[in-house]
Amino acid sequence: MRFDTLLIANRGEIALRIIRTARAMGLNTIAVYTDADHAAPHVAAADRAMRIGAGPAGDSYLSAERLLAAAQDSGAQAIHPGYGFLSENAEFAEAVAQAGLILIGPSPEAMRVMGDKAAARAAMIASGVPCLPGYEGADQSDDALVQAAERIGYPVMVKAAAGGGGRGMRLVDAPEALVSALTLARSEAEGAFGSGALILERALTSARHVEFQIIADTQGTVLHLGERDCSVQRRHQKIIEEAPCPVLSDDQRARMGAAAVAAAKSVHYTGAGTVEFLLGEDGAFYFLEMNTRLQVEHPVTECVTGLDLVELQIAVAQGAPLPLTQADVQITGHAIEARLYAEDPANGFLPATGPVHLWHPAEAEGLRIDAGITQGQQISAFYDPMLAKIIAHGPDRDTALRRLRRAVAESVLLGCDTNAAFLAEVLAQPAFMAGQATTDLLAQAYPDGFSAPLPRAQEAAIAAALLMQDRRDRMAVRAGGMDADLFGWSGAPLAPRLLRLRCAGQVLEMKVRAKGAGWQITQEDVTTQLHLSRRGAQVSVDMDGERRSVLAHLDESRVYLATQSGQLVFDEVTPSARAMDETGGQVVAPMPGVVLSIDCAQGDHVAAGDTLAVMEAMKMQHRIAAPISGRIARVLVSVGQQLDAGMELVEIEADGGQAG
Repeated sequence: MRFDTLLIANRGEIALRIIRTARAMGLNTIAVYTDADHAAPHVAAADRAMRIGAGPAGDSYLSAERLLAAAQDSGAQAIHPGYGFLSENAEFAEAVAQAGLILIGPSPEAMRVMGDKAAARAAMIASGVPCLPGYEGADQSDDALVQAAERIGYPVMVKAAAGGGGRGMRLVDAPEALVSALTLARSEAEGAFGSGALILERALTSARHVEFQIIADTQGTVLHLGERDCSVQRRHQKIIEEAPCPVLSDDQRARMGAAAVAAAKSVHYTGAGTVEFLLGEDGAFYFLEMNTRLQVEHPVTECVTGLDLVELQIAVAQGAPLPLTQADVQITGHAIEARLYAEDPANGFLPATGPVHLWHPAEAEGLRIDAGITQGQQISAFYDPMLAKIIAHGPDRDTALRRLRRAVAESVLLGCDTNAAFLAEVLAQPAFMAGQATTDLLAQAYPDGFSAPLPRAQEAAIAAALLMQDRRDRMAVRAGGMDADLFGWSGAPLAPRLLRLRCAGQVLEMKVRAKGAGWQITQEDVTTQLHLSRRGAQVSVDMDGERRSVLAHLDESRVYLATQSGQLVFDEVTPSARAMDETGGQVVAPMPGVVLSIDCAQGDHVAAGDTLAVMEAMKMQHRIAAPISGRIARVLVSVGQQLDAGMELVEIEADGGQAG
């Protein structure tokens, strides 16, 4: 079972993470990539890289045929699937074995049982692992499920038996809403997983999501490596994870750990996996699911145990016994992880694409950043939007949290939209800071969604000065090297220029006047004096008697500015753009994606908020709504068309006047 060449059937930060450990173990590493990923860091980090497609995941990272061909052509004897893509696909695991290769993961049989929520519930009940009251029967008729829900009691959770990640899942509070929820859940499940089979479970509200990391060798030894609290979630997607759980007692830890080990043994598990539980307010816990792969949040376990989970995975796959016992597993300190996503929290968390103009991860004691991006890279719409994981470790939870909050503020990505500002706010939520977060924290904290941070007057002044100084410097170059200071000199006072910048949905009006080599900027009768010195992305600002250093990127009439809570983007507003702002007549694609449906036609009258079209991007569906009431003047796209962000979908003639 020994091997010396490993193919990593994944991309981004997890591919880099696996390559790092594999090379430290003396293994040759083979990366795979698509045309969309040709400049990604994991391609350069591996010893060799094999092209597997143009871009879409279905024709590349989700193609068992192409991955196996890459392994055979490169001489790899083993494949590490990472997480996502085919990492929990039993058919892929079987195909790897049939090709004479080793998969870094459990058996296809274990994947199949734990990948089916109905089969997993049955196996756990048979093994004595606590489960919520539920239904996992073969009769999938509405009548059978309605009767089962009456026996279970409301509220109930409807779940797709074949999948996860929040798809095919509905919370039902009352009987009259069940049939509709079943129809929607079946439709989502069939589209996402190819199976409309459902299970029901009693919904546990105000619970914590606590999972146990397990590792098992081929000799039958199964250990747990402690727990992680993953309660901070949005639509059942984890955002922040920590180890250990802030509220778990030693007795609860022992009982839940034993249940996790029993769950793994029930399917003769080998390798790394995670057994997930819901922990109620009364201290009772219930099996949720088992992930038969490495988890995104595995770094927090590595921080508090000192173990390398990828190294253990590879050693187990080569037939080695685990080098430790349960008594050897010691938890030291506390670790917390935050996931940095390419998304726009202020716009319904729509996935985002775009360039990485600047990536400047924080560096400090107790800090680890697992990232899969590099400066100059283009973030694609084809793949999962996670860009990086920011992990802080300390001797106690307060220290780890303090380090993480600073690291989130100091890790700067300029270009593509991210959730950095949202992470900063969540980490400052009183319930999270007190260690009291439950799975409904975000729903309670943001009932009306998340609002982007508004720019402060000083930040807007810096952006305006950067834009004007950049233009002045380029003018100096065109003028044959004239000293830029001379452009601000006049024998009489210079008239100020009116500059309009749009940021976070607001248009800011400023009067900008050159003052020697510096600038005078007036906003709403408040005047700021500042002087800039710029070297690349680093900008030194002298403003109102204070000196500060900021990171910025300029792209024609756009300024990207790093702030303590994330990125601010300032766009110069032109007269034509202002006119369109006022009418709202052009409806454009908010992100790259595919048009799934067109729900309007030329000549239709629509009201503000009506659905115009549905797009799919990064595995999610997004409704495109009418921003104003009016008549559909033109429909400019068709079903199945691939769009770039900003492409016009529909033009509306506003009620009472022409759009545009």
